[in-house]
Amino acid sequence: MSTEPAVYRITADPSDDGVLRARFNSLIRPYLVLYVAFILSMTVIGLPIAVIWLLGIGQWWARHYFDKLQCELGDTALRFRKGILFQVEKTVPLENIQDVTFIEGPVLRMFHLSVLKFETAGQSPGQAHQMSLVGIIDAREYRDRIIERREALKARTHVPAASVSTGSGEDDQVMLLRAILAKLDEIAKQLSTPRAG
Repeated sequence: MSTEPAVYRITADPSDDGVLRARFNSLIRPYLVLYVAFILSMTVIGLPIAVIWLLGIGQWWARHYFDKLQCELGDTALRFRKGILFQVEKTVPLENIQDVTFIEGPVLRMFHLSVLKFETAGQSPGQAHQMSLVGIIDAREYRDRIIERREALKARTHVPAASVSTGSGEDDQVMLLRAILAKLDEIAKQLSTPRAG
């Protein structure tokens, strides 16, 4: 009888237009129980709560948390869901994903787990976000697929510079950019001119 954890691979469901569903390692449950217990036991007040956590509440929570975990990679977005009482469901457009980091340490390796950390860009300054998912099976492969799909999406939506018209029928965006460039040139000239004082 093998003591290896049940392993589920990344699967593509043909009925979902190539959506890749990540599977999670079942060893995430004891890892989460011990991780939260460790955090709780850091203070004198949290120590009795950590004991209660280890005696049953933690296993219940980890089991239900594991059952609710979902992560799907589509052609244009990454969607994931987690949580029990307060469920968080996020859909992140692939073009907003700046970086996908693979993290694996000694404790995580002991549980055959790894972390995928996503850094996303917001629509305005200061809106960058980080999120992470623990326990995705074949996390390196999943990270590679996310990056591949992001690059494929960029290639599909990229407009070559040669396709921008330069004749009399220019669109409003090109004209606006030229007006902005002219203003910037004017400001640069004013800044470079020494003032009499």
